Amino acid sequence: MRATFVASEVGHGLRRNLTMTIAVIITVAVSLGLFGASLLVRAQVSTMKDFWYDKVEVSIFLCSKGSDTPSCAGGAVTDAQRDQIRSDLESLRPLVEDIYYESKTEAYQRFQDQFENSPIVDNVTENALPESFRVKLSDPTKYEVVASAFAGRPGIEQVNDQRQILDKFFRLLGGLQLIALLIALSMLVVTVLLIVNTMRVAAFSRRRETSIMRLVGASNFYIQLPFLLEAGIAAALGALLAIGTLIVSKAVLIDQVLAPSFQFTAFVGWDSVVAIAPLMLITGVGLAGLAAFFTLRKYLRV
Repeated sequence: MRATFVASEVGHGLRRNLTMTIAVIITVAVSLGLFGASLLVRAQVSTMKDFWYDKVEVSIFLCSKGSDTPSCAGGAVTDAQRDQIRSDLESLRPLVEDIYYESKTEAYQRFQDQFENSPIVDNVTENALPESFRVKLSDPTKYEVVASAFAGRPGIEQVNDQRQILDKFFRLLGGLQLIALLIALSMLVVTVLLIVNTMRVAAFSRRRETSIMRLVGASNFYIQLPFLLEAGIAAALGALLAIGTLIVSKAVLIDQVLAPSFQFTAFVGWDSVVAIAPLMLITGVGLAGLAAFFTLRKYLRV
């Protein structure tokens, strides 16, 4: 009997405040959609970091004729210097995972492949490109160990870390992610305020029914339960709508548009969507329930 009564009250309340209920559903869907998108962007940045940091190399460029750095004052790198650099790199294993020597000829060939359709190729000769060692580290964060051991040594013109370039890119992505998260949080605040107003309207429009329930001895929880369920159901519907949008975005935008077009990097998998979806649902229903509960404590005092 009690369950049937509560269910009928919930259905009656949803129908009576249909416009407000639809507004809550749409607002929750939009705010949670932005919230889920920001979490998905965060997962994407993490995936890209893992993918690219695993591929970054430390480049040790050797001196060539015409190098103007102090370490190249003695002219082009000698065979003895080159062999000593390789030997010192070998001594840094297991930090140094792979070592690849690139000659001037190989550097020139790679340059031609990279800029195949660019007029700049005609203005660069083989002697203009330095020979180098490409070093892959088992831990890319330990770049300073290599830099301190080789930078400024005779025969070495420059030591470059590709990770520094990627860090700038990922800081930019991190800033965009923070902006998206702030927008999502502001929308969640708007959602809470809308639910508070909805509960106020619902409590006022049903003040006669709640007064009768008080007179017959109904508890606070029993009086508030239909309102809490209304807020929870509306929030759950909005959350499900947002989750559906997130799934469609992953299936269409990421898997069918971005992934085929940008094959040089990795994209988030379905495991990230599966992890984010319950969090969106819990956040939506939880915020709605808390907002409704504290609002009703004030407007439905017994």
